[in-house]
Amino acid sequence: MSATSAPAAPRFRSGSGRLCLDFMRTLRLRGMKGATEELATPEALAAWVAQLGPYPAGTAVPAPTEAVLRQAQGLREAVHALLTAARGDSGPVGCPPEARDLLNRSAAAAPPAPALDRSGALAYSAADPVEAVLADIARDALVLATSPALERVRACGGPDCAAWFLDTSRPGNRRWCSMETCGNKAKKSTWRSKHESVSGG
Repeated sequence: MSATSAPAAPRFRSGSGRLCLDFMRTLRLRGMKGATEELATPEALAAWVAQLGPYPAGTAVPAPTEAVLRQAQGLREAVHALLTAARGDSGPVGCPPEARDLLNRSAAAAPPAPALDRSGALAYSAADPVEAVLADIARDALVLATSPALERVRACGGPDCAAWFLDTSRPGNRRWCSMETCGNKAKKSTWRSKHESVSGG
């Protein structure tokens, strides 16, 4: 197996407010035309873990096997199934049994272990960095689906975005996954529409 370190520049989208929601974003434009699988190879999964996992910058994350890649993709879909059910009328009990079982099995694995170094800094490590982060993702999804924070999970209002995020704004009326991306696109679109309307009049 090959290994990769954290990318020099961010490669994957983050900033959703929860690890499991960031992981869901690796199927970009879910359910839309142009949907893209960002975890197409074991090396891509290792790069995601290096970028978004809790490990110190520069940690080498070995590329997992193809079987672990398929497990990760299945876990991502299980997270989506759980949170979709939890946000619906049925609540978490509506999660499909196969998705629930996969989440429970993944959550039972050992997560990254914290350790305090001599300088007082906290660092995380794991014998298997990828599988440990998958355990963290499953645990985060199970906790989110059964907590009051679920009421703050939103779908981005951008017409060309399918990302979910945790709305931590005080009024709870955040519309965009990110102001730097979808928020700015919406503002520019609104400005152009108003400008064209004025010009046309």
